[in-house]
Amino acid sequence: MSPRRACQLVGLRSSTYYYKSYRVRSDEPLKSKLVELAQKRVRWGLPRLLVLARREGFKDNYKRVRRIYNEAGLQIQKRRKKKTRSHLRLVLPEPVKPNQIWSIDFVSDRLFDERRFRCFNVVDDFTREALITEADRNLPSEKIVKFLDRVKNERGAPEMIVCDNGPELISLNLEIWAYQNKVQLKFIQPGKPVQNAYIESFNGKFRDECLSQNWFLNLDEARKEIESWRKDYNEHRPHRSLKMKTPNQFAKEYEAMLTS
Repeated sequence: MSPRRACQLVGLRSSTYYYKSYRVRSDEPLKSKLVELAQKRVRWGLPRLLVLARREGFKDNYKRVRRIYNEAGLQIQKRRKKKTRSHLRLVLPEPVKPNQIWSIDFVSDRLFDERRFRCFNVVDDFTREALITEADRNLPSEKIVKFLDRVKNERGAPEMIVCDNGPELISLNLEIWAYQNKVQLKFIQPGKPVQNAYIESFNGKFRDECLSQNWFLNLDEARKEIESWRKDYNEHRPHRSLKMKTPNQFAKEYEAMLTS
């Protein structure tokens, strides 16, 4: 049977049968952009790189971006977590507005000559904004109170601060500051960092994307790089729990919703 007769029997136009597409869609523009973004954001995976590519004007669907991402070999090697026994989880207080609950904690690192320094981190649990990432060799309670005062002057005091039982955080200075500013201090159980999950999650990203990716010659250089990363985290990094919005974007949209 001829193709023409077959097309008549099945109700298909012969022009459709003989049509050949000459359009070839190149993967190179998208591939080049993904590689460029991955080189700048070494520890960002596909979901966040896709958000950045969409900001650059690429409208490709997720399946095509994933295929090109895999072909370019951009997958991140994840570290295997040690298996632990299951245990009952403490129900964390869930924030419902900005400036309601802050989480605070410390992260340690080393300079190129093995001298240690510490970073004091403060996170707003609702907006996920990194309010402070202060680096210093020593962080006694007097400095902690000054850092908290600085943030309080910018955005007001929170209703509650969640922290562990470190010597700087159970000090009289912090207790007096909390009493004067009507802030409730909520201490987690010793050896239970999961009870302070918001700041622990932030600390993991902070170490993975900033501390582990930089080699600091001195404390001033460390402070500069850390502060630059904090601003980038708040202004450009898509956050999964915020539906891939940045912390600053989420905070502004929430404020606009309240005023509308």
